[in-house]
Amino acid sequence: MTDFSSLYEGYAADVFRFALYLSGNRADAEDITSETFVRAWASQDSIVTETVKGYLFTIAKNLFLHSIRRSSRQTELHENIPDSLPSALDLAEQKAEFNAVLEAMHQLPATDRAALIMRTMDELPYSEIARVLEITENSAKVKVHRARAFLMKLRRA
Repeated sequence: MTDFSSLYEGYAADVFRFALYLSGNRADAEDITSETFVRAWASQDSIVTETVKGYLFTIAKNLFLHSIRRSSRQTELHENIPDSLPSALDLAEQKAEFNAVLEAMHQLPATDRAALIMRTMDELPYSEIARVLEITENSAKVKVHRARAFLMKLRRA
């Protein structure tokens, strides 16, 4: 992909989904996604991963981790903002199921959650997951296996 608009069109949905599963918050995921593409566009460095998707996921993961470090130094404000989506029964059921999965996912360590998302949702090879997370390939396999086992255990409970 040679121009930025085709890069964005090709990968924005994947980066957003990855950021949403990492952060669990739509607004944060939107911020991470937009900042990922800003940084990719402004970067003077060459891509050091096997795929563009892996490169973008690395940026998104680093932005997410940076936001966690930054938020640990700040006090969280709680606001009850009503959901603007229609309240049809099907949407409510889907949302409840999604929230249950998201809640279960957030019980996983961030690295395990990221490894599972990259493997299951984006079908990245373990070698690419290892590069993005800066771990060994065997560690990536173990993290994905443990995350799956944990989620299955919660589902059965």
